[in-house]
Amino acid sequence: MYFWINISLLIIYAVVVISCVVVVVSENKNPIRALSWTLALLFLPVVGVVFYLFFGRSLKGKAMVSRKVRRKLLERSRPRQHVFERNRLSDEQIKKIKLAHNLCHAHLDRNNSVEIFTDGLSKFQRLKEDIRNAFDFIFIQYYIYSDDRLGNEITDLLAEKARQGVKVKVLYDHVGSFSTKNRFFARMRDLGIDSHPFFRVTFRKLANRINWRNHRKIAIIDGKIGYIGGMNIADRYVEVAPDGRIWRDTHLRVEGPVIESMMYSFAVDWNFLRPDADVQPITMMKYDEPGDVDMQLVSSGPIDKWNNLVLCFQQAIASACRRIYIQTPYFLPTDALLKALQGAALSGVDVRIMIPEHTDSVLLGYGSRSYIDDCLKAGVKVYLYTPGMLHAKTMVIDDDFVTTGSVNFDFRSFENNFEANLLIYSDAVNRQMRDIFFHDLSSCRKLTLSRWRSRPRYQRVMESLVRLFAPIL
Repeated sequence: MYFWINISLLIIYAVVVISCVVVVVSENKNPIRALSWTLALLFLPVVGVVFYLFFGRSLKGKAMVSRKVRRKLLERSRPRQHVFERNRLSDEQIKKIKLAHNLCHAHLDRNNSVEIFTDGLSKFQRLKEDIRNAFDFIFIQYYIYSDDRLGNEITDLLAEKARQGVKVKVLYDHVGSFSTKNRFFARMRDLGIDSHPFFRVTFRKLANRINWRNHRKIAIIDGKIGYIGGMNIADRYVEVAPDGRIWRDTHLRVEGPVIESMMYSFAVDWNFLRPDADVQPITMMKYDEPGDVDMQLVSSGPIDKWNNLVLCFQQAIASACRRIYIQTPYFLPTDALLKALQGAALSGVDVRIMIPEHTDSVLLGYGSRSYIDDCLKAGVKVYLYTPGMLHAKTMVIDDDFVTTGSVNFDFRSFENNFEANLLIYSDAVNRQMRDIFFHDLSSCRKLTLSRWRSRPRYQRVMESLVRLFAPIL
């Protein structure tokens, strides 16, 4: 009796595994990713199937909001024409702009101003000041919103503005903010702050939601001031850890017409969570033009037809003539991106990649280091940031292009997360970001191929094992 029960269970399990493998292969999109999932399904009994059900399925083709809602949001936006002034833009810049526009209708927003923050203390001081001065509305979206000193300070400020009649809306990622108790957000709502989790994970919807996270970090005040970058709301961005390590990140404060693009992005996410709500919160207004910086906001996510930011990165790297400087907490590039970086370095472009020596994820740390040998062999310069966790996500190309925002240089950001980056076309901002990069270089350890190849054998083994599953991490 037990024999036949076991045989039946084995047959059922084999059918499930084969069905999953067939689905993975039939998607016919990323052969390396397909191979990783096939290995996981075949060589990790039960665990592989569970992981695939939770983390392996695709959302391609699904819509964040209905066509009706999207049309209403666009109707509430200021009409904008996609035009180019050749005297201000190079041919390479125009190619990047057209690509982003064709991928996701990213408008070129002109005449903005940018303030760059590389430490959480100054960034959050500025954000709190802007919140105190808000008079109409405050929209905030963060992957992590912590119940700590900084989180409570910002919540108290938001509550005070809500009491004054300012409209306050907060989006936070449910998985990213798992460590924050529900009572913290319940208190937020009791104080008049309209707050909601993105893709709330429940037991019934666990497999359908846990893998797709909203990693964007955006704040908008009165439709005139915006913040975007890599910093979450957590004390670690403003305090030095007991062991002396810091969290080094990059965040931008922007003013100008690009705010409307940020408001549209926030509105889509908000209406995705609240489909029964009115089409909010885009507000028609006259925008100031406080500077001369041209930029596009590019959003990407697992529902998009194209991997928007992957293609933008590939085009930017392929067009580089002089330099490519990358800062990222995790370096797990797609095969196409790795080859683009190698090709650039082999053609004489100064390619430099900076990652943290001590990362917050052991697994991703091994994954990132598995690509170092491939980079060094091609002449890519690799630096390990030693003072703490390098969490900045920036790429500087030649003299006139920068991109920064929430996207990490890894598969999860490129394929599974909802992300947002600014593409910035400015000599001045490029120069500032180059200076920041070289300032950070003084706190780095440069790797050489001979020294890297002398690392311990167990480290090489772990890197090789994790590399097999890099596309699904």
